[in-house]
Amino acid sequence: MSAFNRILLCYDGTREGQHALADGARLAQQLAAQVHVLSVVNNSAWVQGADITSAIPVDMISDSVKSVLDEGLRKLAAKGVHATGHFAIGDPLDQIPHFARELNVDLIVVGHHRAGRLARWWGGRTDGLLLDRVSCSVLVTMGPEIESQAESGIGASGAADPGKTAPQTGHS
Repeated sequence: MSAFNRILLCYDGTREGQHALADGARLAQQLAAQVHVLSVVNNSAWVQGADITSAIPVDMISDSVKSVLDEGLRKLAAKGVHATGHFAIGDPLDQIPHFARELNVDLIVVGHHRAGRLARWWGGRTDGLLLDRVSCSVLVTMGPEIESQAESGIGASGAADPGKTAPQTGHS
């Protein structure tokens, strides 16, 4: 019996999320693990702009999260992986540990978005805090490396943000 019997795949539809979903699916198949997929919409931006919050119907937000979750579940089913879906609205740093405890998972799989040193410092990234909030293992998957604007010398001259590119269809 493997050490990872229950796996929580965190999926947000981004390229990094798709990579985590694919890697998590392969691992779950090899381990014959029970799979849960969690999609979280981060509401921290709404707290800062309370006027905007009241203008966005909660149903619309829920439908958006559910559609991302359904997409992830369809991708897993296409690979022969049966998974149970969960969605939440809130801070992923709160929601992921909550679901990990509630579902009693052994492993959490998340995708990592690469950022340049300046962007990581300036943005006050708190990615490492997830590790301090869970009592199970965490697998951080790494997607294809993309040169960041800060490291390439490209400024805010209208160049595309590499983190906002369309998901690659070759990696499901």
